Amino acid sequence: MAGKHYKLRVAYAGFPRSLNGIHTFMAVMDERKAKGIKDEDGSEASPLPSDMDKDEYGAKVRAKLAGQKVIPPPSGYQLFTPVIDTFLKEHLFADIFARDILDYRSRELATIAALASMTGTGSQLRFHLGAAMNTGLTEAQMKGFVSVLKAKVGMKEADEAAKILNEVLRTRPK
Repeated sequence: MAGKHYKLRVAYAGFPRSLNGIHTFMAVMDERKAKGIKDEDGSEASPLPSDMDKDEYGAKVRAKLAGQKVIPPPSGYQLFTPVIDTFLKEHLFADIFARDILDYRSRELATIAALASMTGTGSQLRFHLGAAMNTGLTEAQMKGFVSVLKAKVGMKEADEAAKILNEVLRTRPK
């Protein structure tokens, strides 16, 4: 029964954070405009192909970020709540990752920054720290990014990210 209520949790936990982030960004842009700073609008993403198999595309992206050559069979949360697997593959790893505005490295750094600023996201942070390195970011770059987290997010959050990064580094194949 618990797995069947996932859709409600996404709508009422994930989207409000996204909307709050948009409002914060709008306030920053208003402050910059008031200071006479003119920011250029970014490019719009290209439309996705209408015949795109989002399930397959998303599964390939997730496997690539995880450093896997083949798509593993469903397990754990995917079996408990199959719809989360669909949402992750089709919405996150297809609809969002297929957009041509940011590359995978930039998306991973943005994800790490967001996760590091939230509590209770250690397992997701672990995945995305590894995923960032699977996109080509180096150990030195990741440690440098943790320093940025310390300066811009907070000491506690950066220390937790550093701890998880060290775990990721210890367990990565050499």
